[in-house]
Amino acid sequence: MRRSLKFLLRPTSKQAVALAACLEDHRQLYNAALEHRCTAYRKAGVTVRYGDQSGLLKHIRADDPDGQARWSFSSQQATLRRLDRAFSAFFTRVRQGRTPGFPRFKGRGRFDTVQWPKDGDGCRWDSQPEHPTATCVRLQGIGHVRVHQHRPVKGRVKTISVKREGSRWYVVLSCDDVPAEPLPATGAVAGVDMGVASLVTTSDGVHVANARHLAVTADRLAAAQREPARKKRGSRRRRKAVARVAALHGKVRRQRLDGAHKAALALMGCYDVIVHEDLRITNMTRSAAGTSERPGRNVAQKSGLNRSILDAGWGVFLTVLAHKAESAGRKLIAVNPAGTSRTCSRCGHCARENRVTQAEFACTACGHTAHADVDAAINILRAGLALRQAAEAA
Repeated sequence: MRRSLKFLLRPTSKQAVALAACLEDHRQLYNAALEHRCTAYRKAGVTVRYGDQSGLLKHIRADDPDGQARWSFSSQQATLRRLDRAFSAFFTRVRQGRTPGFPRFKGRGRFDTVQWPKDGDGCRWDSQPEHPTATCVRLQGIGHVRVHQHRPVKGRVKTISVKREGSRWYVVLSCDDVPAEPLPATGAVAGVDMGVASLVTTSDGVHVANARHLAVTADRLAAAQREPARKKRGSRRRRKAVARVAALHGKVRRQRLDGAHKAALALMGCYDVIVHEDLRITNMTRSAAGTSERPGRNVAQKSGLNRSILDAGWGVFLTVLAHKAESAGRKLIAVNPAGTSRTCSRCGHCARENRVTQAEFACTACGHTAHADVDAAINILRAGLALRQAAEAA
C-alpha cells in the first residue's frame, strides 16, 4: 500500500526564512512557466510542454545563482510537472464539456507546497525511531530541520513535501510498500447512513454525533473575518488579522479530521463489511438558483443546508474510512442512496409521506415506525448485500 504521513516541522528562525524563500522561488518559477506557455501559444501558436521547460532549467539556474540555483533541481522539475498536470486536467475538462477552469497564476496565498520527488535527491529523511526528538529532514539550501515525529514511519519513503499552513510548517512523506495491519474478523456487517443531525447512523441503531465544529466556531470566526476590513492593505496588522482567520479555519479542519479518524476506527473494529451511500457531495452542495418564475427561491435555506453538509465532513469521513478499510482488511460497499430514506425496511413501500420528520419514519402502508436514519441504514445494508451476492454469483 501507499500511504502519506504528515509531521510538524520545528524550524529555527533562519530555517523558517529559508523555507519561505524556497516556497516563494518555486511559486515564481510556476508563474513564469505558466506565462511562458501562454505567451508562446498566443503569439506564435506554439504549444510548450514539460520537456521543453525542464530543458530550460539549467539556463534559469545559471542566470540566477543566488535565487533559483539554491534549490534542488528535482524539486523545480516537480513544480513544472505540477503545472503540466494542471494543463492536462484543463484539457480533460474541455473534452468532457465541463467548466474548463484555465490554470491560474499563483498568488502568495495559493502556493503552499514544494515537493522533492525522490528521497535522497535534494532531500533526505533522517528517522530516529529510538530518539523521536532527534528526527530531522535534510533539505537542500535549508539544512537539517527538526521534525516532531509522533508516529513511526513504515514502508519506504518515496517523496517528501514541505507544506505551509498559516504560520506552521509540515513535512509530508509519501511511503510505498506500507504493510497492511489486518484486524481480527468479527463476522458482523452494517449499513451506515450519513446525516447532519448525526454524522453516522448504523443499521444496529448506533448514532455517532456530529460535532459541528464550524458552527461552534462561527461567532469567533465571524468576528475575526471582520477585522481585516478595518486594517490598511499591506500593513502588518492586516497580515496578523488574516493569520488569525487562517488559524481558526485550520483548527476546525484538524478537529473535523480527528473526528473522522475516530469514527472510522470505531467502525473498523466492529464490522467486517460496511455498506455506505455513494454520495455526490459536490452536486448536493451546489448553490440554489431558484426558478425563472421565482429566482432566488429557498436560496437561504439551501445555503444553510450546504453549510451544514460541508461542516459535517462527509467526504473527509468516507476518504478516511476507505483508507482504514484497506489497511484493516475490511470490505466497503457503496450503494446508490436514491430512495433509501423513504423506503420502509419492513414492507419495502417507498413514498415521500413515509418520512414524517427528519428523525421520524412511519410507513403509510404497514404502519412500521422507526428512527428515520436507522431505517435508511437498514435499507442501505440490504442494497449492499444484494450487490455483493450479485457480484459473487457472476
